[in-house]
Amino acid sequence: MGKCAIVFGGSGGLGAGCVRALARDWAHIVITYRGGREKAEALAASLPETCQGWAVPCDVTDRGSVFAVVEEARARGGAIDTVVWAAGLAIEQPQIGEITEEEWRAVFDAEALGFTRVVSAVLPLYRAQQGGNFVAVTSMANTRVIVGDTISAAPKAAIEALCRGIAKEEGRFGIRANSVAPGAMNAGLGELFIAERMTPEFWEKFRKSIPLRRFGLAGDVGEAAAFFASERASYLTGQTLIVDGGYTL
Repeated sequence: MGKCAIVFGGSGGLGAGCVRALARDWAHIVITYRGGREKAEALAASLPETCQGWAVPCDVTDRGSVFAVVEEARARGGAIDTVVWAAGLAIEQPQIGEITEEEWRAVFDAEALGFTRVVSAVLPLYRAQQGGNFVAVTSMANTRVIVGDTISAAPKAAIEALCRGIAKEEGRFGIRANSVAPGAMNAGLGELFIAERMTPEFWEKFRKSIPLRRFGLAGDVGEAAAFFASERASYLTGQTLIVDGGYTL
């Protein structure tokens, strides 16, 4: 105990799964939100007595906002040893030829550039303390291409590349960086997609195409993220763990 983590996008479905998994072994967790204040505060209040959580607003497109969150985490929880990136935009699924330049800019600013802002804020701290973890929630669509999902997958592919670069360049400082790539999830945006955009018949057919015959849950992603951040994964860096029930096989 005594460890401090920041979960960017912790108010979202998958981010909340990461918070709950980390809360078993981390003493302090900063949960960032942009529009989900009530969810973030309720999540912080629900954590076990051994873990103190705080809900903190953050706009990941604003460098100053990101750096302010990191400073607040240091002030409240002490040395930061883990950062989980679970932030992202709620976006439609246009095919590539329909995506405007403005849409590309928006999603890359919020996701790929958002993560670089976090890295810029945290990396000097990790170097100074000779250690720390980055865990990024990305997408299995970087492995199995899904029509209409490129606008979501492309910035996450950039994030995975950045994690591999961090692993290569910063490992000498005891810094690790890994990614968790969810498949079809019955949580977060995936839950909304299942409920609102497709027929029950379609989703039943989709479910049967998954070897484990079920959609993923937030806890499945959270457990993978907590594993990467733990000492159990102390010799793992630059890796991507696909959490998809076998769908990409």
